[in-house]
Amino acid sequence: MRRIGVFVCHCGINIAQNVDVEALTKYASKLDDVVVSKQYKYMCSDVGATLIKDSIKEHQLDGVVVACCSPRMHEHTFREVVNDGGVNPYRLEIANIREQCSWVHGDRGKSTEKAKFLVRSAVAKAKLLEPLETSTLEVNPDALVIGGGIAGIQASLDLANDGFKVYLVEREPSIGGRMSQLDKTFPTLDCSSCILTPKMMEVGNHPNIDLLTYVEVTGVEGSIGNYTVKVRKKPRYVDVDKCTGCGDCAAACRLKGRISSEFDMGMGKRGAAYMPFPQAVPLKYTIDAEHCLFLTRGKCGDKPACREACVQKAIDFDQKEELVDLKVGAIVVTTGYDLLNPEDLYEYGYAVSPDVITTLELERLISSSGPTKGEILRPSDQQKPKSVTFILCVGSRDETQCTWCCRIGCMSALKHVYLLREKLGDDVEINLCYTDIRSYGKGYEEFYRKVRGLKTNMFRGIPSEVQNMGDHQKIDIFDTTTNKLFEIKTDMVVLVPALVPRSDAADFARLLHLTQSGDGFFLEAHPKLRPMDTFVNGIFIAGCCQGPKDIQDTVSQASGAASRVATILSKKELEIDPLIAAVDEEACTGCGICVDVCPYEARVLNEKAKIAEVNEALCTGCGACIAACPSNASIHKNFTKKQFLNMVDDIL
Repeated sequence: MRRIGVFVCHCGINIAQNVDVEALTKYASKLDDVVVSKQYKYMCSDVGATLIKDSIKEHQLDGVVVACCSPRMHEHTFREVVNDGGVNPYRLEIANIREQCSWVHGDRGKSTEKAKFLVRSAVAKAKLLEPLETSTLEVNPDALVIGGGIAGIQASLDLANDGFKVYLVEREPSIGGRMSQLDKTFPTLDCSSCILTPKMMEVGNHPNIDLLTYVEVTGVEGSIGNYTVKVRKKPRYVDVDKCTGCGDCAAACRLKGRISSEFDMGMGKRGAAYMPFPQAVPLKYTIDAEHCLFLTRGKCGDKPACREACVQKAIDFDQKEELVDLKVGAIVVTTGYDLLNPEDLYEYGYAVSPDVITTLELERLISSSGPTKGEILRPSDQQKPKSVTFILCVGSRDETQCTWCCRIGCMSALKHVYLLREKLGDDVEINLCYTDIRSYGKGYEEFYRKVRGLKTNMFRGIPSEVQNMGDHQKIDIFDTTTNKLFEIKTDMVVLVPALVPRSDAADFARLLHLTQSGDGFFLEAHPKLRPMDTFVNGIFIAGCCQGPKDIQDTVSQASGAASRVATILSKKELEIDPLIAAVDEEACTGCGICVDVCPYEARVLNEKAKIAEVNEALCTGCGACIAACPSNASIHKNFTKKQFLNMVDDIL
């Protein structure tokens, strides 16, 4: 005979508006083994918690059912409450009568009847719940940050300043990410380098940060508190200890000025020996193995010019790839984003005319460290344009491409309008074709109003096509504000493309066992309550790898992720949730199917005993092994077949 208490929450009116809470409470009180049934407007409040704890003591309860919202929302809250009351926290069962009942039904009578079934089934399961105990594991106090953009930089500095050792891994030769390519930031028009470079230098010089650039993550093993991350150090063919960053190798390179610069978005040229940009950290040169004549052909003149020019003897063509294991307790993923390739949208003419460029390409033209030293020149003839037209939402908010808003496109275009007017004066004609202007941040609306008064022709609509007429581009656009069709003749077209997940996001998600949302970005555990957490304990996300956002939100989220990591690394031991899989050794045949299907590599086959074993530190309780096991030997603690069948039998 069990002694179960049922507690029904009104959730304000979220539940009470479609469920007769009083009738439900009275119904629950008559169920077998239920000795008390109570209701309260907000059961998750202090008053509600006290009501549950007092009832546990008064009625000597050994099981609790709370009829409320999704267990994803407050299950952990109620577990703490029942534990404080003296009941094992894993003898709690949640009946979801909000999302699964009140919110999806309009008929109060039918909704109440369904709520009764849900509570009845929860009580049936609660009768068979077993008391479970948590186990502990030791925590490695070091952290890993993957990605050296502004998000990775901020997260690394926050953790390092808190006293934790941080490995910052960046696959490019320098940290800085997309922000290092920008000239100024909106809405304050601060110099991007002036903000970013001091932080980059602080990362490079911080005693608690081990900066690993030109490095890629190739494997992740272990679990929260004890991860082993395999990284591959790519050869720079430059001894970083000897290199002083003088640039003699780049000046001597026979391919100088003949290779498209990735940093300048192909608008500028570099050599095979190069530094991505002048403020790079570390300030070391790299030899491009894909283009270097000596590395691709085995010969570069009589002798490699770069090696002969280097006084410090830093050029080392004998360098090989190096595999390194990093032991860490938690991981922050800040791998950033890609821009949608406008070549896929033929109507904009990006692949046809060199005078159709993207905002990031324009950013490099505006930058004083860019290929034109800050002069705005048409790519086709290197002349100053007399007319520039911006097209917003290229691929964004489009059912055929990206359904989401890029969040930074409107403000980026407005910033460029301001900078072009500043650099080219009032003689240049500036047109802006938009769907909606979204200026949602602090100071954004004021900046929009300021730019709107700078002699800017604004057309509310999307051009049907950008036609290359040789010496200019022709655009037809229907302005929905004036209900008129306009023809625009312009020297340059600047496209504002969508922000999309990195091309390697799917592969990286498989590597770290992360989940992706429908748009391809990494999925957070909960959009509001756990926006930096993933479904893998100990791995957090920040910045644009989670979804499009501006620098301000990226930095905020990075600091938030760092604080979440600190809560783990600051502990010597962590408790492991016991709601995981287990093996019925008598039923297990040792077939190994569960080992193959486990996405977290939490299963191993004991060849000697011919049974599967569970690594409790790795298991997340996903249930894949239970579904795959042909002999019913895989079980999930407190989610057993016996418990579920009891729920079904009791309802029927």
